Parts: sequence; C-alpha cells; structure tokens
Amino acid sequence: MSQQEVLSEIAELLNEIANDSEISCNIKEKVTNSLNTLNEDMDTSIKASKMMQELELVSENSNLESYTRTQIWNIVSLLERL
Repeated sequence: MSQQEVLSEIAELLNEIANDSEISCNIKEKVTNSLNTLNEDMDTSIKASKMMQELELVSENSNLESYTRTQIWNIVSLLERL
C-alpha cells in the first residue's frame, strides 16, 4: 500500500468517526483536529507523529465506545506505517 493510499484510508476512517452521531463533542473535536493535521502542508512523518499523539489521548478516554477505540487503534497502526 502506497503512502498516499494509507493517507486516504486514514482520512476516510477519521471522517467516519467525526460524522458518528454517537461520539461526544470533545472526541469529535480531537478527531477533527487530527483530520486537519492530515491536510496540513508539512512532512508526512511530522503529521503522523502529531496525529498519533492526539489519537492516543482520545483512545484513553473512558467514555469512548469500544468499537470507536478499536477504530482509533487501527488509525494509529496505519500512521505507524508512515
């Protein structure tokens, strides 16, 4: 899988979480911040690092549904490929 394909997959997964009506506003905000970071013009490794930090904090939220937590972990795994 190319780097661009990985980035597209990450964007799709983040959009899915951001548009989920079951997700709390503070989690949506952090996911949206990660999505904005993905679209910024900077080195891919820096983007990945910033996003991993943000998403790992999100995954530690005790109010997060287990399905969403698993989605977050999958995104972090994809980011680690970059």
